[in-house]
Amino acid sequence: MLNKALIEEVLQAALETGGDFSEVFVEDLYSNHMSLRSGRLEQSLSGRDFGVGIRIFKGLQSVYAYTNDFSKEGLLKAARTAAEAIQTATDEKTLILPLVKEKIQTINPIKFMPNTIEKSRKLAVMKQANEIAKNYHEEISQVMIRLLDEEQNVLIANSEGKFVEDQRVRSRLAIAAVATDGNDMQSGFYGPGAHAGFEFIENLDLNHYAKEAARMAVTMLHADPAPSGKFPVIIDNEFGGVIFHEACGHGLEATSVAKNSSVFANKVGKKVASDLVTYIDDGTLANEWGSINIDDEGEKSRKNVLIENGILKGYMIDKLNGRRMNMESTGSSRRESYKFAPTSRMTNTYIAPGKSTPEEIIANTEHGIYAKYMGGGSVNTATGDYNFAVEEAYLVKNGKIDKPLRGATLIGNGATTIQHVDMVANNLGHGAGMCGASSGSLPVNVGQPTLRVSEITVGGREA
Repeated sequence: MLNKALIEEVLQAALETGGDFSEVFVEDLYSNHMSLRSGRLEQSLSGRDFGVGIRIFKGLQSVYAYTNDFSKEGLLKAARTAAEAIQTATDEKTLILPLVKEKIQTINPIKFMPNTIEKSRKLAVMKQANEIAKNYHEEISQVMIRLLDEEQNVLIANSEGKFVEDQRVRSRLAIAAVATDGNDMQSGFYGPGAHAGFEFIENLDLNHYAKEAARMAVTMLHADPAPSGKFPVIIDNEFGGVIFHEACGHGLEATSVAKNSSVFANKVGKKVASDLVTYIDDGTLANEWGSINIDDEGEKSRKNVLIENGILKGYMIDKLNGRRMNMESTGSSRRESYKFAPTSRMTNTYIAPGKSTPEEIIANTEHGIYAKYMGGGSVNTATGDYNFAVEEAYLVKNGKIDKPLRGATLIGNGATTIQHVDMVANNLGHGAGMCGASSGSLPVNVGQPTLRVSEITVGGREA
């Protein structure tokens, strides 16, 4: 991508004004986006983006610059321009260590590189998913299918001698269905993804994913308004984990912990959750959507146990915030592209399975809400307060799933909710999503088994 001698020169130029650490991030990205609406190809875009990011530290001060000019003159100019923001009184300069290339072992084997597959083969899968969803029920009025695949090649080098290259390949199929009865309209969505090639798309169980998206839309079209009040809430597995991703996961990132703007700051070793909760961020799960061989600072991905049996064990930490916290990196530094400085972010974050079964949890709930599919939401990481829409919900009555409900919103506090988990099932599942924060939008998995929270405030239309 760039030769070692040039990178060493750029790293040294970045330290000319007194910085104590410099880093170069090189990215070469091939991407493909296709969309199908009502059986017709609506968009097919492919492209390539190449750029270089340069970062400099001086103590806890950080400067970041990026450029598309990868000539020697352009790179040195970008490095020196960034360095001008760090001026010190000393004449001493940090010298970079010789770059030594590291070998990494991929945990995400790829069978078919997406850019070697004809678009006609991709379109065939999309059309098949469209037909399955469209034919599910006469009330399905529209189906939208999106296919994304990308190949991201990166090179990361820094003044401490790190020199490592990696290839990330991801594929995702998103299925959205709309149902209408002429007066009302409801939608359903399913979007499986993986750190994998076209083999993932070609081997998807389209009958499952397309029918689920359509079934959700039709079911919610005939659902009753959700009640409002405080209820026990059963949250299903897979994407149900988004509530803890937002309400707890972000609060365990060093980005907020280092600034004491997290409810979990300074609580390592303390009880912060129910004894039933073990919360993990693991970027080493083979071919999962959020998995990485190395993070965007070149550190090997790892399994980080954040909470174990209710006790806070640690945080997700990047290099800069590690300096602020006097802690080592946990391989958790990520960025959307070379246009963003990296910071601590999640990969595949999930609650570990428990000993109950989903059936036992439902049978032990006299009256409550069953949240089968979660939607989007928002959270204040400083307080942990959250607000989440439920895409598909049901009333639980006398230990059985009762009528479907729509318009339900879960309102609460992450630090409180995680303490009120009183049953955890054994059916761990993961769901693919995109997470937006200060270093851009990233592919992440959220996951959990089916679990019950003893009480959450539910916002609905009925008293």
